[in-house]
Amino acid sequence: MARRMVDAGYPLTLWARRPESFDPYRDTPAAFATSIAGLGAVCDHVGICVVDDAGFASLRRIASCHARRKPVVIHSTVHPDTCTDLAAQALARGIALIDAPVSGGGHGAAAGTLTVMVGGEDDAVAAARPVLETFAGTIVHLGGVGAGQLAKLVNNSLMAAHVALGYQAMQAAAALASTRRRSPTW
Repeated sequence: MARRMVDAGYPLTLWARRPESFDPYRDTPAAFATSIAGLGAVCDHVGICVVDDAGFASLRRIASCHARRKPVVIHSTVHPDTCTDLAAQALARGIALIDAPVSGGGHGAAAGTLTVMVGGEDDAVAAARPVLETFAGTIVHLGGVGAGQLAKLVNNSLMAAHVALGYQAMQAAAALASTRRRSPTW
């Protein structure tokens, strides 16, 4: 996602908990922040992408250091309450927050075809849309903050159900094939 943003010509500043995460961007014009406060001080649009609520908890302070400009965008798949809680904190500082989890994996990000499920106020979503369009094939605004997370949870639940159903179908097919091999031919 970050590569698509920098390739689209957006000035990009990155911060990561692991310095080796910067390696793929060393050949780009991207800048590297040494702290969350440093990131928040220079960015008009902050996108957060970590693996879970635990990882996200350490980033909650972004709302305390981000200037009153464009939105903070949560791309992580986290609990909807995490987003609504942080949105309330951000709003108290005049900062818009939207949740915009993605689906499509690394290949979708590289191809610019991710599906982005967005929750947030109309004006905040409109402000973030040009950046989202650099890596998204589909952007769906589903309602207020947290709506994107709810859609992503449904998406993940359906995917898990399909995987489990596929596994059970393969088990049934294998059992049937095994039974046929043991049956005498007529």
